[in-house]
Parts: sequence; structure tokens; C-alpha cells
Amino acid sequence: MRKPSRLFFLPGALGRREFWHPLADLLAFPGPRVHVGWPGFGGVPPDAGVRGIDDLVARLLASVAEPSAIIAQSMGGVVALRAALEKPELFTHLVLSVTSGGMDMTPFDAEDWRPGLRANHPGLPDWFTSHQEDLSPRLSTLRIPTLLLWGDADPISPVQVGQRLASLLPQAHLHIVPGGEHDVGCTFASTIAPLVDRHLGFA
Repeated sequence: MRKPSRLFFLPGALGRREFWHPLADLLAFPGPRVHVGWPGFGGVPPDAGVRGIDDLVARLLASVAEPSAIIAQSMGGVVALRAALEKPELFTHLVLSVTSGGMDMTPFDAEDWRPGLRANHPGLPDWFTSHQEDLSPRLSTLRIPTLLLWGDADPISPVQVGQRLASLLPQAHLHIVPGGEHDVGCTFASTIAPLVDRHLGFA
């Protein structure tokens, strides 16, 4: 199995690059860690050339020069999956935490986070809050080893969403963290770090 030379950490819809710092600091992985930001989010200056999800995917792919792994939070998982579907040869592993997009969420009784985000952060671009793409029909083609991280107390992306992704992705393993909410990747970093290291082949 290939090992990654670099880790790309993708934030969620708020673009908080610091979200993954606790996990990144605990990993045994010896290579570089890249904390990706979204232009116009989380203190990252806007970029006139980036106007939506398609541009974020293209920007990420352009920055991957060697076999790499992606670790993504929530809506960052949509960017991760889109990139992996477009250029699977670039990625050795995926880690998707509470991904709340990329498929129809209506069957899962999930809390709609979009109105609250729009109300509380009116200055953010609407790329994530307006995104409705369903990647489900394409996921069976993605044969990249994937670790799915979920909390059993997450109203935004319930465990059933992780179970559905695990059934669609041929090489996926779902790990459920008791008491974990939508920020499980950050607040349970010490629990998750050994799982990620093992998944990447550095345990």
C-alpha cells in the first residue's frame, strides 16, 4: 500500500484552518502538513479567481505535486471527494470527518446548518451554503482507502450518514466516537490521532 508524502487538511464551511491543528500536532506522520484555507473565509484574503466549489477543487489539485492524503472536516469533505474523484492517482488515503454534503441528507433527519451559518456569518461567500451536489452515484468508483470519523451526538451529520458513506465507498472504514459532535475531529484529537496514523500506515 502506498504511503502519503504530504497531508492536506481541509476545513469546514467556516474555513477555520486552525480546526485541525490539535490533530496535526499529535500525528506520527513524518511529512509536511498543509492547512488549506478557503479564499474569503477565516481570515484568508479573497481571490477573484475562486468563485465556488469547482475553483476550490481545481486550486487543491494544482497544489498536489506528490502522492498525498486528505483529512477533511464536514463540507471540506465535498472538496476532498470531488478532488479524489477527478484525480484519484494523486491521493493515497482519505480521512473524512462528519462530512455533511455530497449526498442527499433528507433521509437522515439531519439538522440544517445553512440558515444559521448565513445569519451568523453574512459576509461569507455562499459556496457551501448553496451547494446541493449529490456525489453518491460516483462513489463506488473511488477505491482510495478512506477512514470515516463520526460522533454519535452530531445532529448536523448523524451516524447514519457515515454508515451510508461506508456502504458506498469500497475501501471505507467507519469509526464512531461516543459523545462526539460536529467538531469531533478537533475535540477528540487525542482519540482520533492513533486511528489516523494507523490508517496512513505510520502506526
